[in-house]
Amino acid sequence: MEIKPKFHPNPKLKLMDQVREVLLYHHYAYRTEQTYCQWILRYIRHFGGKTHPRYLVAKDVAYSGIPGILR
Repeated sequence: MEIKPKFHPNPKLKLMDQVREVLLYHHYAYRTEQTYCQWILRYIRHFGGKTHPRYLVAKDVAYSGIPGILR
């Protein structure tokens, strides 16, 4: 089995562009890319409001999705 080097998206791109770049690298379908991007945006809006993901701390994103259970 061939081992590929780990892919690193361009850090100069915006977050969603980096996500798309990774999904394209791994050959995800266009519809899957759209869905993942929508999930990410919903997650950011729900937990961070207008805060850029780079500035969120662990307690902001540690919610598991089940009420009352934190990771």
